[in-house]
This record gives sequence, structure tokens and C-alpha cells, in this order.
Amino acid sequence: MSSIALIFNEILYRPLFNGLVFLYNNLPGHDFGIAIIILTILIRTLFYPLFQKSIKAQKEMADLQPKIKEVQEKYKKDKEKQARAVMELYKEHKVNPLSGCLPILIQLPILYAFFQVLRTGLDPSRLSGLYSFISNPGQLNPMFLGLANLSAPNAVLAILTGITQFIQGKMVAPKNSGNANKSDFASAMSTQMVYFMPVFIAFVALKLPAGLALYWTVLNIFGIAQQHFVIKKKKAEIKN
Repeated sequence: MSSIALIFNEILYRPLFNGLVFLYNNLPGHDFGIAIIILTILIRTLFYPLFQKSIKAQKEMADLQPKIKEVQEKYKKDKEKQARAVMELYKEHKVNPLSGCLPILIQLPILYAFFQVLRTGLDPSRLSGLYSFISNPGQLNPMFLGLANLSAPNAVLAILTGITQFIQGKMVAPKNSGNANKSDFASAMSTQMVYFMPVFIAFVALKLPAGLALYWTVLNIFGIAQQHFVIKKKKAEIKN
């Protein structure tokens, strides 16, 4: 095993796998889906400060769009001056345009580790890799509330993933993103992300184990609630 694979296995795969089995063992009814939901909430809570900062940055970027458009219009014939003016605008308002990407970059390896857990972890032979203090259940039942097999694709959960992704993206999108000027690349890209990304994620979720769709849906719901409170707090600060 390469050093990268070893690090991935010890830092992400095994902790997630063992955490999931621990929750599965101790939950009444041993529901695999409930175990995933609780583990997802724990992961999101762990990264709560990071997501909080990211949401604030995304909202500030959305609020700054009218001023950015003014700058783009003012220097539309001089792209160099336009770029400098936009950077000054970011600096003046203390906005980092890249800060919203960090949580996504962190989530990707966790998502892949979760995929590996669902792809291989349900094999009883893999349970031999549990930590010594985690009881071996012998076999994991992948059913969620007796309705959905989380080891196989599920259309309902995939669609829920897309819907919650859309709601989350729409909450921090510029208010006029739906009427973005086609010549305004930034606004057009923002609009594409709001409408295209949920469809893309739902399509991908249709091909993967439903446990991943459940994980991503719970992340989105948690994010929607967190964004609601951040936006509400910011509006209250503006009024005061």
C-alpha cells in the first residue's frame, strides 16, 4: 500500500467506517440510515466554524455583485484596470473570493471515503478491520427505515440531493442572478452553478450507493439551516 493510500485509509476511511459501525451497533433497531445521518451531523458540526466562514464569504460576495458590475461597466474597455479595481473592492470589503471553495475541497476526500465505506465496508470480511474497542456486528444491514437499500442507487434520495443543493445555492446567490447579463461572465457562471450543479449532483447520485445521497442531503439540510441563521443575523446587524 502506498503512503498516500495508507494516510487516506488511516485518517479518513477507517475512522468513518468505525464511527459508522459504532453508531450502527448502539442505535435502537440498528438502522444503517440513521447511523449515516448522525455521523453526517457530527462531521458537519466538526467543520461548523469553517462552513460558517464560507457561508459569510459567499453571502458577502453575492451582496458585492452590484458594485462589481459597476466597476466592470466603468472599466469595460480596460480589462487590466477592471481587474485591479475589482481586487481593490475585495480588499476594501475584506472579501476573499476563494474562501467559499475550501469547504468543498475538504468535503471531496470525505465523500470519496464514504463511497469506499459503502462500496467495500458492507462486506462482512471487512469488519475484521474494526478498532479493538468496536464490537463486530457480524453483518451490516444497509436498509434505511426498512424502505431504502443504501448500498444501491435510489432515485428519491438522488432527487432530494438535487433539490436541497438547489435551495442551498439559491440562498446565497445574487438576487438578480436569474437576470444576469450574458456578457458578465461572473454572473453567468454564478447562475450556471445555482441551476446546473443540483442537476449534475442528482444525476451522479443516481449512479452511486444511496448512502452517499443521504449523506449529501443531510449535509445540505444542515447547510440550509446554517445559512438561514447567518443571513438572518447579517440582516439584523444591518438594521441596527
